[in-house]
Amino acid sequence: MAHERYTRTNQKLYFAGLALNNWRRAEEQCTQGPVQAEREACLFHLYGALLGLCHEVAGYYRLPGANASRVELLLTRSPQDSSPSPELAELMELAGQPQSWLAQLLAAHAALFEPPRAPARAKTDPSLPLIEAVGVDDEVAPLSADEVAAWRQQLKELTLRYRESLTEW
Repeated sequence: MAHERYTRTNQKLYFAGLALNNWRRAEEQCTQGPVQAEREACLFHLYGALLGLCHEVAGYYRLPGANASRVELLLTRSPQDSSPSPELAELMELAGQPQSWLAQLLAAHAALFEPPRAPARAKTDPSLPLIEAVGVDDEVAPLSADEVAAWRQQLKELTLRYRESLTEW
């Protein structure tokens, strides 16, 4: 099972592609619930593919924490990690740039775990209730399927490039 790590990453990329196709079909049918579900599924699988890629790199270099359960644990630089692998260093740099596709992917995945919140506004009338009902239907989709498809393509290209440099002959 030398390529078990590759299989996990490949599967997640494949399932992200399926979720992306389903997302586009749901948008064509104008059904909000399935659109949101497929968007979340796509982000979940892309995050899993990124985690799989991090596991591939960390496993190749036999780095501590190679089986971390979250991408952020592998891409956070600590004082004892003075010289990460070139691949992880590139991922750390991408994750640190808020406008990069990787940072946006990580932020979108983290947003999946945030509960819906009412917009913040100053309370000027003391008779207003302290608690407001918030529904998930009120949220506007911040991501487009094309943007997420571009993230998937960039992750695929990065995976292939890393695998070429990590191949042992």
